[in-house]
Amino acid sequence: MATDQTDFQKQFEEWKAFTEKLIAKYPEKKEVFKTSSGIDIERLGHPERVDQTYMDKLGLPGQYPYTRGIQPTMYRGRTWTMRQYAGFGSAEETNKRFRYLLDQGQTGLSVAFDLPTQIGYDSDDMMAKGEVGKVGVAIDSLDDMEALLRDIPLDKVSTSMTINAPASVLLAMYIVVAEKQGVSQQDISGTIQNDILKEYIARGTYIFPPKPSMRLITDIFAYCAEHVPRWNTISISGYHIREAGSTAAQELAFTIANGIAYVDAAIATGLKVDDFAPRLAFFFNGHNQFLEEVAKFRAARRIWSKIMKERYGAKKPKSLQLRFHTQVAGSTLTAQQPDNNIVRVTLQALAAVFGGTQSLHTNAKDEALALPTEDSARIALRTQQIIANESGVTDTVDPLGGSYYIEQLTDELEAYVFDYIQKIDDMGGAVSAVEQGYMQQEIHQASYVTQKKIESGEEVVVGMNKYKLDDEPKPELHRIDPELQRKQIEKLETLRQKRDESRASARLEELRSGAKGDQNLMPLIIDCVRDYCTVGEICGVLREEFGEYTGI
Repeated sequence: MATDQTDFQKQFEEWKAFTEKLIAKYPEKKEVFKTSSGIDIERLGHPERVDQTYMDKLGLPGQYPYTRGIQPTMYRGRTWTMRQYAGFGSAEETNKRFRYLLDQGQTGLSVAFDLPTQIGYDSDDMMAKGEVGKVGVAIDSLDDMEALLRDIPLDKVSTSMTINAPASVLLAMYIVVAEKQGVSQQDISGTIQNDILKEYIARGTYIFPPKPSMRLITDIFAYCAEHVPRWNTISISGYHIREAGSTAAQELAFTIANGIAYVDAAIATGLKVDDFAPRLAFFFNGHNQFLEEVAKFRAARRIWSKIMKERYGAKKPKSLQLRFHTQVAGSTLTAQQPDNNIVRVTLQALAAVFGGTQSLHTNAKDEALALPTEDSARIALRTQQIIANESGVTDTVDPLGGSYYIEQLTDELEAYVFDYIQKIDDMGGAVSAVEQGYMQQEIHQASYVTQKKIESGEEVVVGMNKYKLDDEPKPELHRIDPELQRKQIEKLETLRQKRDESRASARLEELRSGAKGDQNLMPLIIDCVRDYCTVGEICGVLREEFGEYTGI
């Protein structure tokens, strides 16, 4: 049945009045927005006549089902957070890169950890040999975290940490460093990835089996709901699912299915949905198919809001809002003709902006070859700044909303996702689907199909399988200090000599006792960190108590 036009007009006027009040408190960047020709730019484009289908599917920005964005003014009021992912070598080297990026206009930090840190080993462990500081920064103890964040005001800068299995340990370190700066837990803001299900599905940096891993995640939910209210306790990640070869629809479906599993696990511990859901965040991939990517982000918001409202009965608007970070697709970067990657990154970033992202990382042109140089990292940041300040795409909300093709793609992606979610529900949920290998197999098949198309030339990759150069110039690359592991081991030896060994040992035994029971482990892990227990020692205790996951 068609909506009465008077009803829509009334709702639209109420939305405008609410938005004006919001602008009085948080002004837009300009009082009047105009094109270069002097044409007024409306805050929101919409059809002259609106029916019920329009309101059900699109609605108004800042209102359910949030298809058009989670804020009424979107980027007219505040640009997305420019959060460049960085981390390499030692904590001291990465701190220099962080401060350089902040000086260049970056508005948030994003930490890349090395592989030993990601899987809970110290730099002196035999399992860490050859990997220390290679794909991210080496963090063994509170001492390293203090060096990483030196001279960075943690009450003013938000930080995202890409860490999963040992997320509780790295969050504990961040909390303690903030305390040492005189910043309360109540005042720090940021995100930990903390998404272990996608590690089983696509990425592989897991430690513990699913059940104790889910316990650690829900312990973080509960602790932060009470003590760290501005912290996003999980970033439910489609990024790595897409990097592993999934389609856009699979990326959305499997990510949201994992989100359902985390909500179910939290509710099972006694948490109320509106107490933790506002701090759930998502992390998506910005890929090559520009229009499909825009539709994907819009569909994601609508799907999540429906699930939270209809499946869980969430009441708070923030519980219904899907807030997400985007990183452009590392898997699309080519080692051949790396300057071409600047164009790829720009298009992918622009799709994320058209899709309404809350924060964005743009890859550097040389990341198919090595960690980015300072120059290439600056170009990646400038890409975002040019989109934000020179393109004009931020002057109106959801600029592609209402396009026949965009709306069709948004609807079709939503239908694909709900079909997948039904299949996963029928298997017993995401954890069961992971244990059965269902999502992994779907991704493998999609990846195989794509690879065959690239190899045959059906799918063109400019500079790699078409428009190639006979003589490729060799770019200057960033190199990691080959002596880094030795230096990290020396730092660990010094740390263990300086700390109160009896206190550290006692803290680890308290953690062991807690792991045997059912108490929240976050306070015990924070105590371990304060007494300079290392990542490897803390994870070692939990390995002994929880066991290790070895795959299906």
